[in-house]
Amino acid sequence: MATTTTPEVKPKTAPVTLTPHAVAKVKEIMAQQNPLPAGLRVGVVGGGCSGFSYSMSFENSAGMMDKTFDMEGLKVFVDATSMMYLDGCIVDYVETLEGAGFKFENPNVKSTCGCGSSFNV
Repeated sequence: MATTTTPEVKPKTAPVTLTPHAVAKVKEIMAQQNPLPAGLRVGVVGGGCSGFSYSMSFENSAGMMDKTFDMEGLKVFVDATSMMYLDGCIVDYVETLEGAGFKFENPNVKSTCGCGSSFNV
């Protein structure tokens, strides 16, 4: 008697996590856009003093090489190249006396530049 096993299918997990505060802020900003975007693109682009910079932008649809993740009703698009650089990254929205903005905490980063806007892996 032969037994067959089916491979365990793991749900695709997002390489990047947006905190509830970050999701709420993105939804608030999106609601002010006309037309209303379909979702948020989070990625890594070449440039900056250390080699890479984070990018966030609104998109009307996912690209061909994108993975789409749902975060509390917010569609987040991540391109295939950025997936490996963002693995384990947490994005939060912070408000301090110096200003407010989105903060990336990435365990893959080896070093950052002096201004903190770019990084190296």
